[in-house]
Amino acid sequence: MKLEKMTDYFAARIDGYDAHMKRDIIGATEFYAYTASLLPDDPKAHILDLGCGTGLELEEYFARNPGASVTGIDLSDVMLDALKAKFPDKALTLIQGSYFDVSLGENRYDGAVSVESLHHFPADMKAALYGRLCAALKEGGVFVLTDYFAESEELERQYFQEFEAMKAEQAPGDETIYHYDTPLLVEHEMDILRRAGFRDVTAAHQWSGWTYTVCARK
Repeated sequence: MKLEKMTDYFAARIDGYDAHMKRDIIGATEFYAYTASLLPDDPKAHILDLGCGTGLELEEYFARNPGASVTGIDLSDVMLDALKAKFPDKALTLIQGSYFDVSLGENRYDGAVSVESLHHFPADMKAALYGRLCAALKEGGVFVLTDYFAESEELERQYFQEFEAMKAEQAPGDETIYHYDTPLLVEHEMDILRRAGFRDVTAAHQWSGWTYTVCARK
């Protein structure tokens, strides 16, 4: 298997991406709508979307709350272009870059969301991100994470070992973000969120397979 840079991976798959996600990801039709339903419904709400992609969760959210403002961060310019074209009349601020590097500010957002993005990254990177995310939310703000998770600690270790071995062979010393799945156990993810300062961290729903929707409130 050849590693692909994250931006190259999505650029090569933008055509038909939405249809693929809805058709081939188990439970996607339901979990996009459910995820959106957990975000604030105040028409003045300001939402942060980490790894917003083409905005599949935002289709559902804007249908419920068309007046909301959304800041979306994504590495892929082609994904952001598709998102912009999808919602020309919505209050969107789109940022091309890594959500690990982009400033999130403090006390700015009523809610945050991420769907099928964060399973590519290790615990230490998530710990730093979640600390910044918690600071960026207003008091009482909610982070809704829908993603898939490892089935066991053994598989969690295996995913990371395989990725590190491939990276050492194909791209030693390269800090580029690659598209490779390294999901954590959902319990480990929730622990990281708690240590980052979130409270009321719960697995709100388990979908088919090992996809969960996790809610974390500041």
